[in-house]
Amino acid sequence: MPSYATYREAVRGRRLPLAFCDLDLLERNLDALARRARGNPIRVASKSVRCVEVLRRTLAHEGFAGVMAYTAAEAAHLADHGFDDLLVAYPTVEPSEIRQALEHVAAGKTITLMVDDAEQVRRLSALAAERDVELPLCLDVDMALPLPGLFFGVRRSPIRTAAQARRLGQAIHAASHVRLEGVMGYEAQIAGLPDGTPNRAFNLFVRQLKKRSIRDLRRRRGAVVDALRADGHALRFVNGGGTGSLESTAGDPSVTESTAGSGLYAPGLFDEFAGFKHLPAAGFAVPVVRRPGPGYVACHGGGYVASGGAGKDKLPKPYLPAGLALLDQEGAGEVQTPLKVEGPITPAIGDPVFFRHAKAGELCERFETLLLLRGGAVVGEAPTYRGEGKCFL
Repeated sequence: MPSYATYREAVRGRRLPLAFCDLDLLERNLDALARRARGNPIRVASKSVRCVEVLRRTLAHEGFAGVMAYTAAEAAHLADHGFDDLLVAYPTVEPSEIRQALEHVAAGKTITLMVDDAEQVRRLSALAAERDVELPLCLDVDMALPLPGLFFGVRRSPIRTAAQARRLGQAIHAASHVRLEGVMGYEAQIAGLPDGTPNRAFNLFVRQLKKRSIRDLRRRRGAVVDALRADGHALRFVNGGGTGSLESTAGDPSVTESTAGSGLYAPGLFDEFAGFKHLPAAGFAVPVVRRPGPGYVACHGGGYVASGGAGKDKLPKPYLPAGLALLDQEGAGEVQTPLKVEGPITPAIGDPVFFRHAKAGELCERFETLLLLRGGAVVGEAPTYRGEGKCFL
């Protein structure tokens, strides 16, 4: 693993703050993800990457095929860059974005849009008819496990049963200029919930819930796929999983491909899974500008907080030098982040402090480029979506 001295030397003389991607660690993560997928091709989740150059490197790696985009406009943007086989993971109702995607479909690109409601199908059918192209669709199936007093999962699709999926499939059959090509069942409660925290009782509880949920979702996902195929839908793919669930997803015989994105950069929220440990391949550096008192330094910037339920786990983590800690009463600030020095190295004024974002792709919303490192040296610089002037949500 690179040392603080190595990274500090690599960014010496460069403007701070900056964001970086360590290509050596990225490639090791890609290797590990491919092994964990056990032969399932991995569709890369671009939401967790947000950099065209990193997406290209990922899809050039053995075991990866296709992109899971997060908006239709992003899918169109990636098609402009030459990418193909683009699955949009969330329903889209903005006509201008749908029309962008349809232009690429008309030109021969494969862009598949997500549905879980007949009204979505109606809107997509009308716009596809307007352009006179046939638009491929993917049906999103809810994989959560409702329990008495606990909803184990996330609230997304209303489609839970084979009967519900068949009804929506019939609506797609009846509509013009659309066809059903895929099924997605994302088990967020498996893929995104840590089970290797310091709290052993919590871990045991979560693992038991995950085992029960995996049995349930395999049964339901398989039933949906069988029912749709029996109704004549020629499914090109069945997608499942995320970085935290690659092993269990690979064990589902109904699934033809997995998805991963966060595992490329390995952000802070993925530090506490029991079954795998990926390497911190991306982060950001901010400069030390003050010494508030003995045992403390303060950085300029650093308040890049992740989305989701508010909590300390959404804060960036001081990474290098080791032994720096955020202050409970201040956290990470927009313009100033004070740190307590608990390790052997006290960075001087002007020195960088390296942080890891809690989530993966959200890092790139704050920076125009990623500095590309290899062997502890800068080998390039790649624009993020922000650096390309793009903001999709």
